[in-house]
Amino acid sequence: MTTGSNESKSRYLQYLEKVTGPLEDKRRYRQYKARIKQLPQNYRTAAEAMERYLMLLGPADGASAIAMFEDLADLFEQSAADGTPIRALFGEDPVEFAEAFMANYPAGQWRSRERNRFTGAIERAADEEPGREDRTT
Repeated sequence: MTTGSNESKSRYLQYLEKVTGPLEDKRRYRQYKARIKQLPQNYRTAAEAMERYLMLLGPADGASAIAMFEDLADLFEQSAADGTPIRALFGEDPVEFAEAFMANYPAGQWRSRERNRFTGAIERAADEEPGREDRTT
């Protein structure tokens, strides 16, 4: 009888993960949030502000986003431990810093997907132009 309940639970978890996403990603995200909560106030404020920005413009898939947030926590923990001032960490332009940080995580970014889709559409349209000579020969 225990095999049936384990099988049931397994199917339930499979269904749950299809609806909500991988449970492992949720666990990792909660760990990330706990790490950020332990930072000194000024680092925590800066990390939370960057998190908001990254949530809107960063990777959309769970695995890429979680990896990015874990690296963000590493960065802020190390900066706090070293006593690196917030301004020295972000530089004069916080948006430029955030964009450079996000560039390290291209997988899952909706902007990358849209750029590729747009480029592909233009290439297909250019190939379909009437009177275009094939220059591969």
